[in-house]
Amino acid sequence: MNAPVSSPAAPDVPFYQPLGNEVPLFEQAWRHGMPVLIKGPTGCGKTRFVQHMAHRLGLPLYTVACHDDLSAADLVGRHLIGAQGTWWQDGPLTRAVREGGICYLDEVVEARQDTAVVLHPLADDRRELFIERTGESLRAPKNFMLVVSYNPGYQNLLKGMKPSTRQRFVAMRFDYPPMDEEVRIVANEAGVDTALATQVVKLGQALRRLEQHDLEEVASTRLLIFTARMIGAGMHPREACLACLAEPLSDDAQTVAALMDVVDVHFG
Repeated sequence: MNAPVSSPAAPDVPFYQPLGNEVPLFEQAWRHGMPVLIKGPTGCGKTRFVQHMAHRLGLPLYTVACHDDLSAADLVGRHLIGAQGTWWQDGPLTRAVREGGICYLDEVVEARQDTAVVLHPLADDRRELFIERTGESLRAPKNFMLVVSYNPGYQNLLKGMKPSTRQRFVAMRFDYPPMDEEVRIVANEAGVDTALATQVVKLGQALRRLEQHDLEEVASTRLLIFTARMIGAGMHPREACLACLAEPLSDDAQTVAALMDVVDVHFG
């Protein structure tokens, strides 16, 4: 199975609102050839940050969405057979090493364990990628950078990043932004005024406090942007909140009803 990979970064600058020292830290890691690990909850801006930094640094960005079946071969490449015979096809990681740029492995802990064997030589001083099937050993150019991310809330004994892997990276911890910053982000991304963005963010913060309902995840900034965008486009606020907040957060009808009770308080 080939790994899904994006094309190089688009020409428009992806909006990102810095919340700390993550931008200069990433730039310093880039200058010194250090890989970066970003950990944080779903929808908090990890991927957008990497897109922003790729544009800021003028680098191509190759994004791989990791999953249970993703193997080292999907990242490195494989031999293919066709009418013209057999040929080698580079995987997204190999392409990034050959051509330079940022290779971003999103939710890296979802991939098979054999991927760590491939990443380790790239994530230390060697900066090498060994392709066993072709016998090649590729030295990463100066403009190559390895970036990985994962959600610590999903980790368990079977799906966690080993210390031997984690300690090869410069690590950043992301979280949902403070209210003022989140209002600015939602207003910008959804294209709505500050008053509506504030109302949606206040609702999101109230939903995040509902720990007694045992939600697997809380309302992400991404979901708040979806909600504000729908309301701004003319959808009734309750319908928008149901479709963009309550239903994505739970499959349990009673839990969804409880979430909508909170919605009614804010948009009643």
